[in-house]
Amino acid sequence: MKPIAIVGAGPAGIRAAQTLVAHGVFPVLLDEAARGGGQIYRRQPANFKRSPAALYGFEANKANALHQTLDELREQLDYRPDTLVWNAEAGLLDTLHEGRAARLEYASVIVATGATDRILPVPGWTLPGVYSLGAAQIALKFQGCAIGERVVFAGSGPLLYLVAYQYAKAGANVVAVLDSSPFSSQARALPGLLKQPLTLAKGLYYRGWLAAHGIAVHQGASLTHIEGERRVRSVRWRDTQGEQSIACDALAFAHGLRSETQLADLLGCQFTWQPLNRAWLPQRDHAGRSSVPGVYLAGDGAGIMGADAAEMAGERAALAALEDLGYRVDPQRCAQLEQTLERIGHFRQGLERAFAFPENWAKDAVDELMICRCEEVSAGDIRSVVAEGHWEINRVKAHCRVGMGRCQGRMCGAAAAEIIASASARPVCGIGRLRAQAPIKPLPFGLEVEP
Repeated sequence: MKPIAIVGAGPAGIRAAQTLVAHGVFPVLLDEAARGGGQIYRRQPANFKRSPAALYGFEANKANALHQTLDELREQLDYRPDTLVWNAEAGLLDTLHEGRAARLEYASVIVATGATDRILPVPGWTLPGVYSLGAAQIALKFQGCAIGERVVFAGSGPLLYLVAYQYAKAGANVVAVLDSSPFSSQARALPGLLKQPLTLAKGLYYRGWLAAHGIAVHQGASLTHIEGERRVRSVRWRDTQGEQSIACDALAFAHGLRSETQLADLLGCQFTWQPLNRAWLPQRDHAGRSSVPGVYLAGDGAGIMGADAAEMAGERAALAALEDLGYRVDPQRCAQLEQTLERIGHFRQGLERAFAFPENWAKDAVDELMICRCEEVSAGDIRSVVAEGHWEINRVKAHCRVGMGRCQGRMCGAAAAEIIASASARPVCGIGRLRAQAPIKPLPFGLEVEP
């Protein structure tokens, strides 16, 4: 009998697995990481002994509960860590584990692939010592180290303050936080943020704690240049006081998160433009059903909603999968989950207003700015293709190779879209959607294929 497969062992994937097991189903749980928990609750190596409170702060109890859930389920599901799902099609998943490629047939699949940082490059971003916010968080949680001795955090979004707080709390020297969103935007968004008062309180605490410990927080600060030769030496930014700079040896930056939608694309799901996320996202109903029968979507991979919402969405998607397979599920629980997710969605709208996207980034990007590191495609290269009359993003990709490298556009795709839209005088939703290609992540040469 073909199993129900779950891709991703973060909050959404683990809760989906728990729900399936509770209904007597033996699912397959595939995860690229060595230990489940996802990015937000990334688990330290088994030989590390830092306390959950030191690792997760206010979220320690949630992280513990999620990890304990997975540990207790180990004998009741087919859990496959260190397993990359690099391609998908109807009824089949292509996987890679310890250098061996295999195919998994499934009856239904719950895609819970999470999110990554949305990177908007600035001059100097390819220097050693420059990280995304998520990568800086991985270094701290999973490797027990800081990315530098004098660290600057820049960009926008709740993760900016969380990671800066985590670094400072761990004893790292955080010299500045550069928030591109002006304080006025965050003040105007306050009524919407009050819909989740506890979450808002945590964010305010992180901000206040940084200020109370002498860490400079600059609002409305647009990062303009990362300086150095063999490594970062300083960063420059612009705010209402003009151009400023500060010495540092490491920088972590990002402008919010972007959903990992490649598997949903390869599975044939229909996409729609979502202004809230400023992205094309796979269609799903309130229960997590996609446009493709047997394919369900949950967590940040289907739209940025945060860890709490991801757990609920994972459970709801699993209940939908069970219901479609003929199992009896609790309709009251389904309704409760959907109502709570809708309430969190309203809070999410407030967050987007508080951490507004830097609309002028593409216009201000100089021609020499590297957008695609893999293929060494600059902003000027992209603009030249647009000037030739090509504005659909996949046509631009074909002409200048932006997004054709190792990351398959996962890192550069959002920035490239902004450049194309600006250069062609179109809205970013009007230039098309960058299509996913397999493999969605790099594969080694000389793969062994299981029979």
